[in-house]
Amino acid sequence: MRTTTAWQAHGTTDLRRETITRRDPRRDDVVVRVDFCGVCHTDLHALRSHRGEDPLVPGHEFTGVVTDVGPDVTGFRVGDAVAVGNIVDSCGVCTMCAAGQENFCREFPTLTYGGTDRHDGSTTLGGFAREYVVRDRFAYPLPAGLDPAGAASLMCAGITVWEPLRALGVGPGTRVAVSGLGGLGHLAVKFAAALGAEVAVVSRSADRAAEAARLGAHDLVDSTDPAGMAAARDRFDVLIDTIPVPHDVGPYLGLVAVDGTLSHLGHLGPITVDAMDLLVGRKKLSSAGSGGQPATAAMLDFCTTHGITADIELVPSAEVVTALDRLERNDVRYRFVLDLSDLS
Repeated sequence: MRTTTAWQAHGTTDLRRETITRRDPRRDDVVVRVDFCGVCHTDLHALRSHRGEDPLVPGHEFTGVVTDVGPDVTGFRVGDAVAVGNIVDSCGVCTMCAAGQENFCREFPTLTYGGTDRHDGSTTLGGFAREYVVRDRFAYPLPAGLDPAGAASLMCAGITVWEPLRALGVGPGTRVAVSGLGGLGHLAVKFAAALGAEVAVVSRSADRAAEAARLGAHDLVDSTDPAGMAAARDRFDVLIDTIPVPHDVGPYLGLVAVDGTLSHLGHLGPITVDAMDLLVGRKKLSSAGSGGQPATAAMLDFCTTHGITADIELVPSAEVVTALDRLERNDVRYRFVLDLSDLS
């Protein structure tokens, strides 16, 4: 076993700097010095629900540099820049894995933290740490053109919105709405605009029109304005719902065109849908989670071509508790990223 320094949870509000153990690299592992790790609402939820049954080190979207490789690794060398997301292993043999959809692995993918290692049964510990050991198939070369701090959040927030946009065929001639202009939503706007779609933001704050335009949106629909919502009825082929709290999806389904789709991504808890909201116009309701290896690699290439990274606030990792508290208050534009160099 090897050791590294990490921010480990104690209860529901506290993260403490501690020494944790990592496995020695297996034959197909790469060891990554973690430089930058994004802070996700999932991290916040995991911490707030933590009762101490299992160790918890959050963090599942990070970039860094390879410091060691197992003997069977051919795709990476020491010194390579890499990115790692929220999946670090899968069965590799089910129909979903064979189709490049490891995120839908029939045996459930191994998550970057809070997961169960497929070999030794240990609980995975995340990227709020100076080092991570990961199977080589689930590390991705980080293109030289991408800022590593801004690219960290592509590995969760980015791929979460990228996969449904591509699966739903978004491109020139497509009308896309994005509800919720946060960590996921701002990247959904950037991606949809770069794909050539006509993009609108749906927001409770009409004064965010200029910000939406900066990100690539053509319009803003004020969700608190009944007249504006009525005018936008049946307008959008795709609506990407990234609102991270419980909410009624009915008004947003009303904006979806005939045979259009609302992709529900932000809130992962139960939702209630009136069937009439789906029947009026053959509307579809879908969801998605993360992405498989081909989609993740394609997203990184697309981001390099179009110069897309997350808009971030970079903070020393020692300020992680403050960052989580501010995230809970929605006080961030648009993603916190931790600089892990202070754990050296």
